[in-house]
Amino acid sequence: MTVLKRDDHYHTYADYLTWSATYGDEVIDGTAYVREPPSPSRSHQEVVLELGHQLTGALKGKSCRVYVAPFDVRLPKASAQDDQIDTVVQPDVFIVCDQKKIDARGVCGAPDWIAEVLSPWTARHDQKVKLPVYERSGVREVWLIDPIERTLMIHRLEGGRYRRATLHELKGRTRITAVPGVCIDWDALLDELS
Repeated sequence: MTVLKRDDHYHTYADYLTWSATYGDEVIDGTAYVREPPSPSRSHQEVVLELGHQLTGALKGKSCRVYVAPFDVRLPKASAQDDQIDTVVQPDVFIVCDQKKIDARGVCGAPDWIAEVLSPWTARHDQKVKLPVYERSGVREVWLIDPIERTLMIHRLEGGRYRRATLHELKGRTRITAVPGVCIDWDALLDELS
């Protein structure tokens, strides 16, 4: 699946609602991005589903909720009205603890934690285009998961900026620091990929 610019026009959330019809369409700083077929790979989907499964169990009885794409996350700048927001993303998996951010259209405001499952076709977009937006919006922790290389790059927000990322192997367990008491069991996840 390749990420392409839709056109050279400036887009808002109101525009996005008129033309977005597929998983993965996004608007970032007014630039519309669309995903071209094929759909996500089997390994991508298995990682997303297993993350969602583990997180749903870990968050049971807590105020935080886990969501998976497609689910619109609107990231307003300052006090932009909803239809004038110029950044709408669809992270692969994310956690929101402040339920006031959830509405009938999705999420308005920064999730607490985001995971993007990288593929050869989307990795550059996730790292170069989306990651700076997550930082600016105040997403406290972003995981970039590479199921092919079996690595995890963790970006944590400190003082409004992502500190130097840490690289981990997908093995054992990794704690989500932005959401206390939650961790991912990579061995269980990788068993699903075998």
